[in-house]
Amino acid sequence: SDLVSLSAGARIQAIRSLPMPFNERKTIRLTSFVIIHLCNISNNVNFYLNLNFLASARQHLIIWQDTLKEIGGRFGTSVLSYFLFLKWLLQFNLFSLIINFCFITMPQIVHAPNISSITGFRGLELLTGVGYFNQTVLFYGGYNGEVIVSKPAYNMQLAYFFTIAAYLVLCGVSLIYSMSRSFQKNFVLETGPVSGEAWRLLCSWDFSVVNEKAIQYNKNNLAIQLKESLSERLQEKNKMSLSDRIKHLSLHLLAWLLSLGLALGSGAGIYFLGTDPELVKASTLLLPVVVSLINLIVPLLYSLISTIESYSNPRAKIYISIIRSVILKMSILGILCFYWLNFVPDNISCWESFVGQSVYRLLIIDFIFCLLGIFFGEFLRNVIGTMCIQSLGVPEFDIARNVLDLIYAQTLAWIGIYFSPLLPVMQVLKLFIIFYLKKISLSMNCQPPKHTGRAAQIQTVFIALLFFPSFVGVLSMVAFTVWSLKPSDQCGPFQGLDTPFHTIFNWTDSIQDFPESNWVWWIFENILRSELFYYLISLISFNLSDSILPSVCQEGKDKAFLLNKLQNLQKERREMASYRPQVRVSRVLSGLTYFLFASSYR
Repeated sequence: SDLVSLSAGARIQAIRSLPMPFNERKTIRLTSFVIIHLCNISNNVNFYLNLNFLASARQHLIIWQDTLKEIGGRFGTSVLSYFLFLKWLLQFNLFSLIINFCFITMPQIVHAPNISSITGFRGLELLTGVGYFNQTVLFYGGYNGEVIVSKPAYNMQLAYFFTIAAYLVLCGVSLIYSMSRSFQKNFVLETGPVSGEAWRLLCSWDFSVVNEKAIQYNKNNLAIQLKESLSERLQEKNKMSLSDRIKHLSLHLLAWLLSLGLALGSGAGIYFLGTDPELVKASTLLLPVVVSLINLIVPLLYSLISTIESYSNPRAKIYISIIRSVILKMSILGILCFYWLNFVPDNISCWESFVGQSVYRLLIIDFIFCLLGIFFGEFLRNVIGTMCIQSLGVPEFDIARNVLDLIYAQTLAWIGIYFSPLLPVMQVLKLFIIFYLKKISLSMNCQPPKHTGRAAQIQTVFIALLFFPSFVGVLSMVAFTVWSLKPSDQCGPFQGLDTPFHTIFNWTDSIQDFPESNWVWWIFENILRSELFYYLISLISFNLSDSILPSVCQEGKDKAFLLNKLQNLQKERREMASYRPQVRVSRVLSGLTYFLFASSYR
């Protein structure tokens, strides 16, 4: 036991100094070594057991892990990308729900006085969001701007402002990081040696697929990708004549005019419907139903329009349909935001709650139409294609349309987060239900798409669309609301202020009374509110970019020179390798000639 606590060198010296025979000292040395080794093993085993426990606990905490593996194994990575995107959006909304409930809703529920609702709950409020929910914490009007008297005091105005701002900033950072990482992985790295047909043929097989049907689908998809790549090369070589070019350009121009006309007509119809007071009073659900019908019918018309364009490249057809659908959805949301921010504040006393209720109704009706689409668009379509009209076949899982629906719903959730802090509850429940319904419908009614193209690159496009115009548009709307619009005088945490942002001015003014917090006031006044500071920052960045640009260009030229030199060196080595056998043969022949000449001379 005394030897075990010693270091290796001291232990050897102690064993050598023992007054014992050599065999006994050898036995003691081996025994001490075994004991130390067993102690190390026990420590390592405990360490690895703890690591395995933490890893298994982490695996159990990750939602839908086994389900996602099953989907990827049966239907491939292209279909799996939709469910991964849905899970990613669910994490956004779970995070929003947690921080909003902890920092905004919970203090309001615990410390604010109980306000009993005038109207009773009838059940219809779940669709409309009005009546019973008017004065609840579900919407903006259920919060007040009083300072909760506690130790320390809790300012509801600052909590409301900073919680929403922090969530939007974190969403923006996460989107930028995910978009840059996906772009680097799927576009920058794909331009190297792994982008050719040989790599796609020999190295691109998805070995996670184990289902026989999915394997056959992947084979067909791989063949289609090779055909698409070869057709793109043939199109580059086979140039069209001038008359064919004019014909194609005319068809594309006509299709775009029709598409933009449908989008503008839909936006104009929604604007006049929203500004008509008689129609609004007639039914609170009329506007969201019309919006959902437009989002359902107009993309089908876009598909009919795309047939006259006769795209030879399926991937180009997918991108064009995505762009047109995004223009339609964003124009509708833009018209609605313009109506909410320009006409509603002047006509409704608690206009923030009205906007929150409008967004709530849009989310509810969109969810109902999504359920109807799963039943009629996938289940009945499968029944008709397999039992009645077998030539139609099993419907394909439309990845682009389903992902665009998710982007539209997430945009609504981001718009409503300022006007309804608990709106992420609805979005979380909606995404949970859609995940399982889509999984069941995919297993029973659909087949993987035959024309997936490059699924990873399309996923990058979806993340980019979620950032712009979706997130950027929402950020602009919330910023305009906070900086420019006067809040309601009868409800909400910012009542009595000129703009919600004035709560920051009031806070910094109150900080001046505390000497230990003067540094916060100095940073706000001299940095955040200083136009000179931002001008100097922009000037420094501009000069820095001008000074760095020549060095970057020179570095690029140096790399090109070294790459050219390396290629020349490799070429010389290949030539030398091909020249050496000839030199050896000539040397052997000359040696034989000399030997024969010498023997004949003798």
